[in-house]
Amino acid sequence: MSHVVVIGGGVSGLVAAYRLRKLLGPAARLTVLEQSDRLGGKLCTVDLDGTPTDVGAEAFVMRDPAAADLVAELGLGAALVHPEKAAATIHAGGATVSLPKRTFLGVPAGPDAVRDVLSAEAVERVAGEASLPPLRLEQDEDVAVGAVLAERMGREVVDHLVEPLLGGVYAGRADRLGLRATMPALVAALDETGSLTAAASRLLPSAQGTPKPIFGALRGGMTALVDELARQSGAEISLSTTVRRLARPEGSLQERAEGWRVEVGPVPRPRFIEADAVVLAVPPPAARRLLDEAAPEASAAYARIEVGSMAVVSMVLPEDVRLPDASGVLLAVGERYRDGTPFTAKAFTFTSRKWGGERVRLRASVGRVGEEQSLRRDDDALLTDVLADLAELSGVDAKPVAWAVTRWGGGLPQYGVGHAAEVGVIERAVAAVPGLAVAGATFRGVGIPACVRTATAAAERVAAHLAL
Repeated sequence: MSHVVVIGGGVSGLVAAYRLRKLLGPAARLTVLEQSDRLGGKLCTVDLDGTPTDVGAEAFVMRDPAAADLVAELGLGAALVHPEKAAATIHAGGATVSLPKRTFLGVPAGPDAVRDVLSAEAVERVAGEASLPPLRLEQDEDVAVGAVLAERMGREVVDHLVEPLLGGVYAGRADRLGLRATMPALVAALDETGSLTAAASRLLPSAQGTPKPIFGALRGGMTALVDELARQSGAEISLSTTVRRLARPEGSLQERAEGWRVEVGPVPRPRFIEADAVVLAVPPPAARRLLDEAAPEASAAYARIEVGSMAVVSMVLPEDVRLPDASGVLLAVGERYRDGTPFTAKAFTFTSRKWGGERVRLRASVGRVGEEQSLRRDDDALLTDVLADLAELSGVDAKPVAWAVTRWGGGLPQYGVGHAAEVGVIERAVAAVPGLAVAGATFRGVGIPACVRTATAAAERVAAHLAL
């Protein structure tokens, strides 16, 4: 009977365990080791005054069907919901306006799309981008998103559009994120068009026909996905378990080694788990440490991947509070109160407007790479600052009925310049090690669909190895 250990109980690790059960059958032994006291990783649903509230990832994109297909496969299709009709807004240049629809992650498809959010001079620069010398990247070349967009369209496009959108995805800065890793589809379109605006236009759906939902979520929260993956995987779950070392069995020769010895527990009293194969689904710092012996080149590449931190402030407001008629508001870089005070939040989601429901709910996102000082405030201070931001932006001045601050520290991989190359190093190094696979948000996207895909690939790799 094969035994596979999955290190990491986030969505990637749980999908890997679920796929392994399907591939290996009921006789296989599967063990999921999770350092924290719960499963789910960045998927976390808490109870706020009787209201299930997602304080991590609240939705997944529908453009990539991997997550939606998994939801249906697990029998959760009836719980799938899509946003209400309220549109998103952005606060830029001291005004809140509708978020332009004809942009790809903030890259405008043309000047008409951004007239309401950019100055006349910036709109003119967008209009002239297609007439600039063609922009193409060599196969292994990468550039910072902020630098290339500022050069071709001006800084305002970066600060007012691209940075707020990318900041919501990566908690990163456009000047430190790589174009090839964060916008691979745009890079591919650039190879044919040579123009950022033309490439963005090519990637956007036609305005004709009934628009398809952009996002999906689960009624009752993402915990349903976590619980169902764990249940249907049939895996042995070990929470509050620290994995300290991943090595071949003692006495084996590395070049002929089979199986793994996983060391867990406190240093004075370690416990060892023998496994035929291992799936590693953890953030870069943990992966770097665990692969130091088994795959040193992969370990070194993981070490070069920066991680970011952020916080989510979630709340239920009194029933008589009326939120703006929008799904939320993003804040452009450098936006301030009328008296010059900088905003603390980088975005608000008006949850009850976006997803419906009886209670008045919202969440605020705080923190980008390089702005960690905002996260050093205690929970009460963060709540006070966020409520002040809300009042300044919308005029809503209310104290929450219930609230929670959730801090996501050091677990958000940053797709910096050259990130795709580092991913290649990791994948090639791991491929040379039999019985080992990696998965997670480090690779080709931080969203749930991308994690589903990497976990599925990891499970298939392990199953193929065990079939030899």
